[in-house]
Amino acid sequence: MKDEISSPKSHSNNQKSYDVKYDTDSTEDHSELYEAVEDRTYLPEVKGDLIHHTYYTLDYNEKTEQCNWVAYRLTKESLKLPNVKRAKKFNYDKDISSRSASHSDYTHSGYTRGHMAPAGDMAFNEVAMKESFLMSNMSPQTRACNGGIWKELEENVRDWAFSNGELLVVSGPIFYTKNPKKIGKKTKVSVPDAFFKIVLDNEGRDKKSIAFIIPNDTEDDPLSDYAVSIDEVEKITDIDFFQSYFESDQTEAVMESQFNIKSWKISKKRYKQRVNSWNNG
Repeated sequence: MKDEISSPKSHSNNQKSYDVKYDTDSTEDHSELYEAVEDRTYLPEVKGDLIHHTYYTLDYNEKTEQCNWVAYRLTKESLKLPNVKRAKKFNYDKDISSRSASHSDYTHSGYTRGHMAPAGDMAFNEVAMKESFLMSNMSPQTRACNGGIWKELEENVRDWAFSNGELLVVSGPIFYTKNPKKIGKKTKVSVPDAFFKIVLDNEGRDKKSIAFIIPNDTEDDPLSDYAVSIDEVEKITDIDFFQSYFESDQTEAVMESQFNIKSWKISKKRYKQRVNSWNNG
């Protein structure tokens, strides 16, 4: 961990433009890297219904009718594989014992079906893509959030995974009130006030982490202004992340309490796109 530690709104966004060019024409077969059986010791604390899908895991909350969190590995090798065709159909998750929310619960609600595990992260094969469109992976997002700052964050995370080789990613909703707004005629789906995304690079010598808290609204400030520590997300969500993952409590304490914004290069180009175009879409 580097010495210089930043906190939200305590630094300027002076990173160089950083847009990774993915080798999407690669024909090399990396399918063996994505076997269904893998070590998932990185999973957070479970508070609801734990569901293991092939390429991501989620903790489903029956009360809010969406996940508490979604967690998965994102690798350079998966990003190098040619993208499959984006799925179009949203399906309810048959693995949820109480049945998940459905496509129609969001229809005409004023909210989009926001992916917690992005389709762009799951584009390396058809199974992963199809699973990313399960309704258990959706959360009500305003159009401005989903197509704006949340999209910007997702694309930067893919850049970081491509540059670092492998990342652990955890995303989910945040509720500041006990009685949030609800949508849906059949299933009452709670509308989050914000969303979190945690990114951990625990490979190699330069181990690092960062998290973001993104309001469920239109945002014009630089992405770096929303950066926080993992500890800050834990305080707000009351979820223990990476509880069984680190080799020692001391390592966990350091990785979850500190972050250095300079270790995560944020694209200025995408920020300009969000403010000038995406927020108005």
